[in-house]
Amino acid sequence: MLPNPNDLLPAMASALTQHLNQRQISEPRFIGIRTGGVWVAQALLQALGRDDALGILDVSFYRDDFTQNGLHPQVQPSELPFEIESQHLVLIDDVLMSGRTIRAALNELFDYGRPASVTLVSLLDLGAHELPIRPDVVGATLSLAANERVKLSGPTPLTLELQTLAN
Repeated sequence: MLPNPNDLLPAMASALTQHLNQRQISEPRFIGIRTGGVWVAQALLQALGRDDALGILDVSFYRDDFTQNGLHPQVQPSELPFEIESQHLVLIDDVLMSGRTIRAALNELFDYGRPASVTLVSLLDLGAHELPIRPDVVGATLSLAANERVKLSGPTPLTLELQTLAN
C-alpha cells in the first residue's frame, strides 16, 4: 500500500524546518525537479506557509542516459529566478531511486554557480541507489520489486500509483 503524499507533507515540512534551523539556514532557495519534484515543492512550500519564488530544473540534457534515451518530447528550459552562487538551496524531487536524476540536477546547478549548500528533499526514497546520494528529508522509504515503479500524479491532488513493468 502506497502512502498518501498529502499525509507525508506536514512531517516533511517539520523535518525540513528542523534541518534548516540546525544548519542555521534562514533564507533557503527552493528548487523543484520537473515535473513531480515541482509539484512536491509547491505542496511543501504551502505546508511551510511560505510563498518563496520556486526554481524549476529540467535535467533532461544532464542525464547520463541522454544518448541512450534521446530527447524527451516535453523537455523545457530550467527556470531559476534567483542566483545560485553562494545560496543555500533546497532541491526537491518526487521519487529517489538510482540517484541519477539528483546527480544530473547537481551538475546543472553547478553550471549556474557554486551554492553554499544543497539540502535534498524527496517525497519517496526507493532505496535502489546506484550512486551515494541520500535525501536529508524524506517523506517515506519504500522497497519495491525490480519490476515495480511508483508514479506521482498531480499537481492537485498529489497521488501515487504503483506500476508494474512488462517483462
